[in-house]
Amino acid sequence: MEPHPRDPGRTAWALPCLLLLALPGVGAQAGQDFSLQQPQAKVTVAAGETLTLNCTTSGTAGPGPVMWLKGWGSGNTTIYDQSKQDSSSRVTRAVDRSDTDFTIRIRNVQPEDMGTYYCVKFVKGNTGDDEVFQHGRGTEVSVQAKPSPPLVSGPEQRARPGQSVPFTCTTGGFFPEKIGLKWFKNEDPMGGQPPRVTEWKMKTYNMSSTVTVTLQKDDILSQLICEVRHSTLPAPLRGHYQLSRVLRVPPSIEVRAEPSPVEVNQTVTFTCLVKEFYPADVSVSWLENGIEIKVENVSRPLELPRRLFELRSQVEVQATEEKNGSTITCMVVHDAQAPANKSAFLWISNPAQGGLSNGFQMSKDDLLIYIVVGVVCTVLALLVAAILYLIRTKQIKAGKSSPSARLHEPEKSSEATTQESDPNNLTYADLNFDKERKSIRRMVEMSQQSEYACIQTNQAPNGDDNLTYADLDMVHLSKAPKRPAPRPEEAGSEYASVQITRK
Repeated sequence: MEPHPRDPGRTAWALPCLLLLALPGVGAQAGQDFSLQQPQAKVTVAAGETLTLNCTTSGTAGPGPVMWLKGWGSGNTTIYDQSKQDSSSRVTRAVDRSDTDFTIRIRNVQPEDMGTYYCVKFVKGNTGDDEVFQHGRGTEVSVQAKPSPPLVSGPEQRARPGQSVPFTCTTGGFFPEKIGLKWFKNEDPMGGQPPRVTEWKMKTYNMSSTVTVTLQKDDILSQLICEVRHSTLPAPLRGHYQLSRVLRVPPSIEVRAEPSPVEVNQTVTFTCLVKEFYPADVSVSWLENGIEIKVENVSRPLELPRRLFELRSQVEVQATEEKNGSTITCMVVHDAQAPANKSAFLWISNPAQGGLSNGFQMSKDDLLIYIVVGVVCTVLALLVAAILYLIRTKQIKAGKSSPSARLHEPEKSSEATTQESDPNNLTYADLNFDKERKSIRRMVEMSQQSEYACIQTNQAPNGDDNLTYADLDMVHLSKAPKRPAPRPEEAGSEYASVQITRK
């Protein structure tokens, strides 16, 4: 090993010592009783703490410094040099200015400080350079590095409920390599990919793991947790991610017109309900037949208990005749997404055509139904009235007591029942007369071949206006010899017997 260059100014005072060592027996005696003890074989320290390396000497040796070296051979690094004191260095002596205790302390140890450290005694060689005189067995230093706090990252774009989104947890700078990781959603365990560990600089390691989450509408209050366990940690480390940072809940839109329909020149209030959306970034505009309507009062979203938002926007429209049937549209832009819209129509009722009065409102379809039902009910009422009138008329006619003329066959004797029935069976006909006291009727036979019988009351006036005629069906005329005509009935009788001669 090449000793470190010496300070030229120091050579002057070291020369008498070298001359003393050159005396017979002096150098040999000084080297024989010198010893160096480095008792620590292995030391483990946590990153950020102070590392203590012990080294003591006894006896005397030639002039030369004591140093601490990291590593041995051509790749060694000087950690401490007795001849160079630097107060700003993080390496200090445990016992300052001691000639026998060369214990050092290294503050704020980092993983790059891992390695094997040697305590070395140097003396001047024949060439004047420092040469290794004696060194310790070496102390192997291990630095246990804690993992950095876990960092959970999500996608750059927001996602809708029902979409699956990947999340990644990363940590690094830890030693030793073994590390554990778990995923949680609101303290409920989740299955993720096994952690992927890669070696970083200076014998430290990094780790990453990915999990996929299907977002839900109520995940605004949910959080994703990445938990890391390591031998250097007294308790697990946790990284958190609020799912509200990546969730977008589109709004539902409803448009109402109050009242509708209205009379001419009344004011109609249209209300746009933008319900249950997240985040709160939303804008609402109104259109009438595609032309924007200026709204004076701009509404702001209202937060609901579940951290969703809702918004109510209103616009007033004057119901003039030319606006009847106009389309009023509510246009909603949420979180810089494509616009969504809902529409309603402006309907105006006409009072001259059965319009609405006294605040009562009905639609055109309802009015048409009422008209049809009214017409049907009116027709049925007229039909029932006509039927009742006809029935009543018949009952009145049937109830009149008036004289009648009755055609009948003569009474048959009991002997005639065994013979052939008389073909002169006649059908009876009741002839109605005016209800008054009748005088004795007389029977007039018009002709021998006549099929008509004329019954005329007494004191018949001139003309045939007061005569009542009866058409008699002759299908039952008997071919038997003519029987004697029956005797006339009494004047008080209501019946008249008429016999029809054979053709």
